[in-house]
Amino acid sequence: MKRVLITGAAGFLGSHLCDRFIKEGYSVIGMDNLITGDLKNIEHLFKLKEFEFYHHDVSKFVYVPGELHYILHFASPASPIDYLKIPIQTLKVGSLGTHNLLGLAKAKNARILVASTSEVYGDPMVHPQPEDYWGHVNPIGPRGVYDEAKRFQEAITMAYHNFHGLETRIVRIFNTYGPRMRLNDGRVLPAFIGQALRGEDLTVFGDGTQTRSFCYVDDLIEGIYRLLMSDYHLPVNIGNPDEITIAEFGEEIIKLTGANQQLVFHPLPTDDPKQRQPDISRAKSILGWEPTINRSEGLKRTYAYFKSLTPEELHRTAHRFA
Repeated sequence: MKRVLITGAAGFLGSHLCDRFIKEGYSVIGMDNLITGDLKNIEHLFKLKEFEFYHHDVSKFVYVPGELHYILHFASPASPIDYLKIPIQTLKVGSLGTHNLLGLAKAKNARILVASTSEVYGDPMVHPQPEDYWGHVNPIGPRGVYDEAKRFQEAITMAYHNFHGLETRIVRIFNTYGPRMRLNDGRVLPAFIGQALRGEDLTVFGDGTQTRSFCYVDDLIEGIYRLLMSDYHLPVNIGNPDEITIAEFGEEIIKLTGANQQLVFHPLPTDDPKQRQPDISRAKSILGWEPTINRSEGLKRTYAYFKSLTPEELHRTAHRFA
């Protein structure tokens, strides 16, 4: 049985990756320091002999006994609320943490996939964003702690590939949603759903004309799995290119919930991207991947998940990191 280490295992994407690799017949080691992750996301796995959990911060030395075949590095705060509260930890997990895991992959002769982000493109001047676009970023702005951590992560990963011949993969993740995401984390989709569940008006930052492209989590996990198993080492965008304005999306959420709500507008935060849409030509041609779950269906599934939670579970989801 092949073994895979998944960092950030108790987070939104990490927990779904744990599920996928268990389903594929792997022995899974989940690692998380739980600063933003939640054990509730993986508690269903603890009874399985194929799963083990390490409570550890990857910014410190990482040791895993025995063979390792794959490493997926998904440990990182990923929401503005989180990385603005813990900026140093965000930079460290993208730099020191990535360095530690690349070293582990080298020692174990394992293939490693690192989770990058569409935020490496910054507030883009090219639309949609292809992988060969270098970005338009502010390294010292409030979002720089996250954006630059991810850009460094890509750079050191490529250095290990080129200098040491390490088998590496880089996925650039665009806006993703689905069950287990955290509400009120500063990103538009969970914020809207959280407000809708509480019967509040939906807060739109800016004039609502800025755009996002939302990918359902099952589609994203499939793309990540295919990339890991591919022979391609350069960055690959994984996301849904179905672009929508924030205002239009807010109206979709109001229609979905059936509540008597409206949009309220506030000033746009500093360096907030005006456009976000992935060019997925590379994923289509190399991985044979494209999203299959449309936004309408994905939102129904996501809203049904949160509606099924108890008030206590909803509170926990909304306030995991205080």
